[in-house]
Amino acid sequence: MTTTDSDPKARMDWLVKEINRHDRLYYVEARPVIGDRDYDLLYEELLRLEREHPEFLDPDSPTQRVSGAPIDGFEQVRHEPPMQSLDKTHSKGELTDFDAMVRKEVEGFTYLVEPKVDGVSISLRYEGRRLVRAATRGNGTVGDDVTRNVRTIRAVPLVLAADAPDPLEVRGEVYMTRDGFAKLNAREEEAGREPFANPRNACAGSLKQLDAKVAAERPLDLVVYNAGGIGCDGFATHSEMIAAFRRWGFPVSPWSRSCRTMDEVFAAIDELEGLRHTFRFEIDGAVVKIDERRFYDILGATAHGPRWARAYKYAPERAETVVESITVQVGRTGILTPVAELRPTELAGSVIARATLHNADQVARQDIRVGDHVWLVKAGDVIPAIESSIPEKRTGAERVFEMPRACPVCGGETARTEGEVAIRCVNPACPAQLARRIEHFASRNALDIRALGETVIDALVEKGMVGDPLDLFTLDADALAALEVSGHRFGKNATTVTGALTAARSLPLHRWLFAIGIPNVGVTVAKDIAAEHAHLSDLEDSAVLRNVIANDALKGKERKILEIKVEAARAVLAFFASDYGRRFLARMAELGIDPEAERQEAVATSGPLVGLGCVLTGTLSRPRGEYAKLIEAAGGIVQGAVTSKTRYLIAGANVGATKTEKARKLGTEVIDEARLLELLNPPAIEP
Repeated sequence: MTTTDSDPKARMDWLVKEINRHDRLYYVEARPVIGDRDYDLLYEELLRLEREHPEFLDPDSPTQRVSGAPIDGFEQVRHEPPMQSLDKTHSKGELTDFDAMVRKEVEGFTYLVEPKVDGVSISLRYEGRRLVRAATRGNGTVGDDVTRNVRTIRAVPLVLAADAPDPLEVRGEVYMTRDGFAKLNAREEEAGREPFANPRNACAGSLKQLDAKVAAERPLDLVVYNAGGIGCDGFATHSEMIAAFRRWGFPVSPWSRSCRTMDEVFAAIDELEGLRHTFRFEIDGAVVKIDERRFYDILGATAHGPRWARAYKYAPERAETVVESITVQVGRTGILTPVAELRPTELAGSVIARATLHNADQVARQDIRVGDHVWLVKAGDVIPAIESSIPEKRTGAERVFEMPRACPVCGGETARTEGEVAIRCVNPACPAQLARRIEHFASRNALDIRALGETVIDALVEKGMVGDPLDLFTLDADALAALEVSGHRFGKNATTVTGALTAARSLPLHRWLFAIGIPNVGVTVAKDIAAEHAHLSDLEDSAVLRNVIANDALKGKERKILEIKVEAARAVLAFFASDYGRRFLARMAELGIDPEAERQEAVATSGPLVGLGCVLTGTLSRPRGEYAKLIEAAGGIVQGAVTSKTRYLIAGANVGATKTEKARKLGTEVIDEARLLELLNPPAIEP
C-alpha cells in the first residue's frame, strides 16, 4: 500500500485498483491470492469511504456494479455486424464434409477447437475503455440492452487495460456456474418456487430481470470468444486475439487445441468430451474454427452463420434406470420434497441412486410412477434429474405416486400456500425441520458456530438435547463433551462450540436475521432489512416493513422504489406474528440477546496498530467482536485469515499447530491476549 488513511481519495483510488486486481486474478487468471474474508474487508472499507466521501466516488468503482432503481423494460440495440449463430454438426462425417468444403477454397490453414459454452450470447461495447453497453443476441440483428444486469457480473471488466483498443466491441457467452446453479435451485425450492430446468434457462432469466439487484444475486460468469464490430481488425489469428482479450482483462476459455488435420480435430473433440464435466460452465459441444483470420472474408458467411466455423454437438448424456420407490423428504422450512429412489446407474462419471422430483406438480406433469423405466440426466451436469419416463416399457404394475396428507416425519398437518408449488409441514417442532434449521442457524453466513456439523446436529436432536435452535445457548458444556457422535465422544470440540456461541451473542442484526431462516430472506435481503432497523426486537411490529407492503399496492409515480422486497417484508412480519415467532423473541429476551444493526465506525488514523493486520483465533476470554472493535479503534485491520499482510496472530486456547506454523512461516508474530492488551493499552481495560 502506497497511500495513507489521511488521504481518503488516494486510499479510495488504491482500493478500486486493488479490488479490480483481485477480480482479475480470480475470474480471468484463476489464481486468487487472498481469501474471501480479506477480499470482503477491502470491499467493505471502500463502501465506507464512498459513503463518507461521495465527492470522490468513481462511477467505475466495483461497488457501483449494482445501482439505480428497477426499470420498466429493455431498450433494443441493433448489432453491426449481426450476431450470427454457428451451423451445427452432429457427426464426425459432417465435420469431414465441412473440411472438404473449406479445402476447396483455401489452403495453408490450421483449426482451433474450443468448448461450446451453453449460455446466453452477449455483446460488450467499450468506449474510452469503459463498458457502455451490453446487449443480448436477440434475433441476431436486434437484441436487448442488458447493461445494468451485466455490470453486476464480477467477471465483466468495467474498465479495460490501457493497451486495449478504443472503441472496442467483443462478443461472448454469459453462463451460470455449475455450483451456483445447484445452490440457486436449492434456494428456489426452499422458498417454495419452481426450480430452474437448467443453467442456461436460469442465466437467460437472470439477464432479463428488470431489477439489477436480482441479477446481482445470481451466480453469473462470462467467457469472451470473438470480436464484435470494432477494435479487433489487426490480429492475424484468432488465438492471438484471444490472448489479447485475456491481456485486456476479459475471461476467456480455459481450454483450446490447435490442429493441422481432421484426425487431430477428432482427437481434440474426444479429449474435450472427456473433460466436459470439469469446467465451471456447462458445455454442449465443441467449436471448430479456422485460426487464420485472413481466410474469413474469402470463405464468407451464409444468412445463418460464418462458413469458416462449425459447432460440433455432443450427444446428450443420459442413462436408463428404474424408479424403485418415491420417498418424501422434509426440509428446514417444512417443504415436502418427493425423491425418486433409483436402481443405481452410472452417469457422467458417478453412480446415481437418487434424484429429486421437486414437487407434486412436477411428478404429475412428468407422470413419473413407481416402477417406471426412466431417462436419467444431470441438469447442468451437476444435479441428477429424471428427463422423462419411458411409457412403452410399462407393464401395468407401476403405481401412481400421491403426496402424503400428513408430514412423513412428525405426522403433523401440511398446507399449501397460495401461489406456491410447495406443500409444507406447518409444525415448527418437526424433528426433520429442526435439524436442518439448526444446521442453517449454525452455518458460516449465519452464526458461524464451528464444529457443529450435520452429524453432530442430528445427534443432538436424536438425544433430545435441543428442541429449538436457541437451546444451543443453554447446552451444558459437560453434556456436550460427553455426546456420542458416530461412535466417538465430542470431547474438546465442545469448547469450540461454546466459544462460538459466546461470540454469536454479539453478532450484528443481519447475521441473526439470516440465521432464523425465514423464507425469502437470504444474506443480501437480511442486510437490506437490518439497515432499516436498530434491533431484532424492532422487527415484530416494523413500520418500515408495513410501508414496503403498502407501497407495493401503489402504481405509477406514487410508487416508491425500496431496497426491501415485498415478499421478504411479508415473510418477516408473518414470522414474528406467528406463535413461534413470538416465543422466539421472548426466548431471546430471556437469554439477554437483542442483536443490533451493524454500525459503520470510522477507521482510526492514529494509534498503536495503525495499518497492521490482526487475526483472532482460538477460544478467547472475551467475544471476538469486542476485541475486533478495540483493534480497529487502535487503527488495526481485523482479518479473517493469516496472510503475508498479517502482523499479529492473537491466539487463544485450542489453536491448531497448522495455523501458528503458517503464521511463523509468513513472519507473523503470534501473541496471546495479555500481549494484545499491552499493545492496545486502553486506559479502562485490565488484563
